[in-house]
Amino acid sequence: MAVFLALVRRELGVAFNSLTGYVVIAVVLLLCGFSLVDIVIKLNGGPMDGPVVALFYHSAYFWLILLPLPSVITMRSFAAERSSGTYEALMTTPVGDWQVVLAKYTGAMLFYLLTWLPLLAVLAVLRQVTQESAFLEFRSTLGAFLGITCIGSLFLSMGCFASALTRSQMVASMLAFLMAMGLWVLGLGPDLSDTAETSTTRFLTHVSLMRHMDDFSQGIIDSRQVVFYLSGTLLFLFFTARVVESRRWK
Repeated sequence: MAVFLALVRRELGVAFNSLTGYVVIAVVLLLCGFSLVDIVIKLNGGPMDGPVVALFYHSAYFWLILLPLPSVITMRSFAAERSSGTYEALMTTPVGDWQVVLAKYTGAMLFYLLTWLPLLAVLAVLRQVTQESAFLEFRSTLGAFLGITCIGSLFLSMGCFASALTRSQMVASMLAFLMAMGLWVLGLGPDLSDTAETSTTRFLTHVSLMRHMDDFSQGIIDSRQVVFYLSGTLLFLFFTARVVESRRWK
């Protein structure tokens, strides 16, 4: 456990000691600021039926943060180690492959969650200005952040897998982004309520990120959705570990 925690601290240290980490945080803050303006404009347009949190994830700014953010965070996880020549030194230390994979994933996950904290500030500002408790309604806010965490966990595991495949950070980032974008686009398929129920429409509904966030933002926590993200995360972490272990076959 001590080795694992040391590796996690190393990953967080690299993130906060590099310019990239602060640029990522600054961009997220900027987009959250734009989303704040967008939400205020929509609220001035008239009353709404759903939770206020839903306004955020329905905006383009939410997906501008969520889709590319994990790929940027994880692009250096293994690719930078390979390009700088520290990969072999790391892997010859007395640590297991899974320890390295989980430590890098955990460090990326912690940094990812920190970048989303400004969203709480956005909701807090709106609540202070409007004096409406709905902006920080516990159930919908908790559900929204659970959705952000679940989707992020899957995207981060994809990013770790992409980073383990190459020594180029740019290539790793593009691969992870394309996988995340592909899953998002796949979920934009037909709705079961609008078409005949088939295995294809059921599958598209099951993997739809938009529909998942719609449930999460209303405080509806479907165990099937949580299992989907957990199983997907574990699958890509397994792929990552297999790629890391493959160095022994060469």
